[in-house]
Amino acid sequence: MKKIEEYVRNIPDFPEEGIIFRDVTSVLQDAEGLHLAIDSIQDLIGDTVCDVIVGPESRGFIFGVPIAYNLKKAFVPVRKKGKLPCETIEKEYALEYGTATVEMHRDSIKPGQKVIIVDDLMATGGTIEAIVSLIEELGGKVVKIVFLMELEGLKGRNKLNGYDVESVIHYSGK
Repeated sequence: MKKIEEYVRNIPDFPEEGIIFRDVTSVLQDAEGLHLAIDSIQDLIGDTVCDVIVGPESRGFIFGVPIAYNLKKAFVPVRKKGKLPCETIEKEYALEYGTATVEMHRDSIKPGQKVIIVDDLMATGGTIEAIVSLIEELGGKVVKIVFLMELEGLKGRNKLNGYDVESVIHYSGK
């Protein structure tokens, strides 16, 4: 069996010159790659006790739902503003150019629940920092944050100091 890194397609000079885009769709399009990705993320979770798995739109759904299913835990989606039908809480965060807003249902996390966040990629850390803020506003406790890939050169981990953060694949650049 191949290593998980071998399933990730590298696209040079996208979205701009000098950047190597790490394409997760090549992992998803291969049955063995998808299986290995989910198992590898779940291995990093290990025996961490949690009540809920949270995943941001959209690839956090792809990886978070099967892990929640395997662990017999609830899954809570975090979506872009305006996509959830019930009462929500929201958090705005900075992007490279401008801002974005994420939301979750106000009743999705109960006070005291232990939460694991699952996503495909850690870049600058802004999205996950916003999600942590939402979870804590609802009274939840983030016990672990797990990514398939991490772009270490963007220093996203710095925004998550004090949290247990792990990534399956580490890329030293951006």
